[in-house]
Amino acid sequence: MRVVVIGATGNLGTALLARLQAEPAVTELVGVARRGPRSASPPYGDVTWFSIDVGDDDAPAQLEHAFAGADAVVHLGWALQPSHDRDAMYRTNVTGTSHVLDAATRARVPHVLVASSVGAYSRGPKGRRVDEGYRVRGVRRSSYSSYKATNESILDGFARQHPDVVVTRMRPGLVFQAAAAREIVGLFAGRWVPTRWLSRVRPPFLPLSPRFVSQVVHADDVADAFWRAIDRRAGGAFNLAAEPIVDPHAVARAFGSRLLPVPYRVLRGAALITWLLRLQPTEPGWLDIAAKVPIMSTEKARRELGWAPTRSSDETLREFVGGLAAGTSNEASHPLRG
Repeated sequence: MRVVVIGATGNLGTALLARLQAEPAVTELVGVARRGPRSASPPYGDVTWFSIDVGDDDAPAQLEHAFAGADAVVHLGWALQPSHDRDAMYRTNVTGTSHVLDAATRARVPHVLVASSVGAYSRGPKGRRVDEGYRVRGVRRSSYSSYKATNESILDGFARQHPDVVVTRMRPGLVFQAAAAREIVGLFAGRWVPTRWLSRVRPPFLPLSPRFVSQVVHADDVADAFWRAIDRRAGGAFNLAAEPIVDPHAVARAFGSRLLPVPYRVLRGAALITWLLRLQPTEPGWLDIAAKVPIMSTEKARRELGWAPTRSSDETLREFVGGLAAGTSNEASHPLRG
């Protein structure tokens, strides 16, 4: 089986390479990234690499070459920065997805899998769980959510036009692992923000809104779901999340801290001002996602893929905080260096 992974050096891509390398049925792995790995250390060895920017005008032809003979293509490529440059973000995140699907059509790939997100869902309930049939129109004022919802619409159109192609979309909660801790902090707070002090002292309190109720999942568990979908040639959408649901108290506990409740509007206003002043790189739309996206049911993935997370949400958060305290990063990967 020949499997191509786009965005193979990122948080989820690195975990997926490791998962696929453990499967005897996968005889050839192809990695696509804007910049390839810095070394052949695991899991980047035994992978055929293509350096392709999926947003480039030439990308469809380059991707078609990389996709030749593929049994499955997994599209994980995504840009979270520069958040102030919407054109650049759209080019990578939306135009890039269209280029991937165009190339998959040209190369006659039978199975296309795409990383969507809980952020693709419209505003929804926190007190009950929604399945994969819930509205996928995104959350207003979040570019990330808007682009994920747009890609879902693109995938709908692709599936209608190419009924012979199996189309799979995964909708995970927030994806964490220790190796990506510095990358994630770098993307959302700035790459020069120190974190090693967490190994010596923990913050006395964390200012969070009580409305921030969400779900997380470990990167290895998301990777396992992708493999199960590839192995079963399973199409459709799948929600992925660990238990229990994460509330602000759970986040504070993971940091060894206490919760300081702050009104949502106050936090969002502070995020907006500091983002507009370019004091920090995270647009306030991320707070809208945390406060407004629904809580997902993962019953379909458990039933159809035989999937179950191996790490709880509490374990995943503790591992992530431990990675921050240790300054963990993967020097072989440009994205994971943080």
